[in-house]
Amino acid sequence: MKSYLEIDHVGITFPTDNGPLTVLEDVHLSVNEGEFISLIGHSGCGKSTVLNIVAGLLQSTNGGVVLENKEVTDPGPDRAVVFQNHSLLPWLSVYDNVKLAVDQVFKKSKSKAERDEWVRHNLELVHMSHALNRKPDEISGGMKQRVGIARALAMEPKVLLMDEPFGALDSLTRTHMQDSLMEIQATLNNTVIMITHDVDEAVLLSDRIIMMTNGPNATIGEILEVDLERPRDRLGLAEDPHYNHYRAEVVKFLHERHQHGEAQPQAAKTQEQVGDPEETPPLSLVSGG
Repeated sequence: MKSYLEIDHVGITFPTDNGPLTVLEDVHLSVNEGEFISLIGHSGCGKSTVLNIVAGLLQSTNGGVVLENKEVTDPGPDRAVVFQNHSLLPWLSVYDNVKLAVDQVFKKSKSKAERDEWVRHNLELVHMSHALNRKPDEISGGMKQRVGIARALAMEPKVLLMDEPFGALDSLTRTHMQDSLMEIQATLNNTVIMITHDVDEAVLLSDRIIMMTNGPNATIGEILEVDLERPRDRLGLAEDPHYNHYRAEVVKFLHERHQHGEAQPQAAKTQEQVGDPEETPPLSLVSGG
């Protein structure tokens, strides 16, 4: 069966003063429709670079990305990105921040009334209907991130790309956001690729966890299939031996990479010169951002 999204032997090399630096090498992954994929690995392993290539924000040096049999060459509304920074426009209300994306994508295909209904529907999905008229500085960090997710979902993307979306939140808010994301994904059955540094988050949310080797020349080290029934109850899973087995496998992989794969000083220096490939691209390039 043909995969929904194909990351086909992707590699990317950046020029530096000390010669070319290969950040990613031969990254190959087939993703099924409706699958939840997490990318995990130490800082500098190219997780965000993979995400940015799928988003069309970076062009790979080798290989490429194919979504529904069409090559990805630039950003588009079929791939919405949610970053750790919510990137809401501070002078617009919650409603208008989402409406901006809806108008951009659906101005020709939906009437004004239909677009209004669609904005409200997506804010209801993330439980933000009560704050339609509030400005970003009038709501909490977790609420801002909910609005960012609503804006991305409102574009009806084929793939939702999330770069540590809950990394800046406190632990309690993060827990609520994880539960909301599971609920939304169960409702919409959308395809999600998420970057995380949190092992428990990866196991709780994912169908598969993609574990990246250390950079430079980073690639996929192991792929762990998480065979846990959905819907998932975090309290019940805490005592589940299967959950704890998956968690231990990821921790073991990361620990081994920490012991044996720390970047050499020269490679780290070269990466500083070229700019950190993990750095978030300008918001002007981001679909729906």
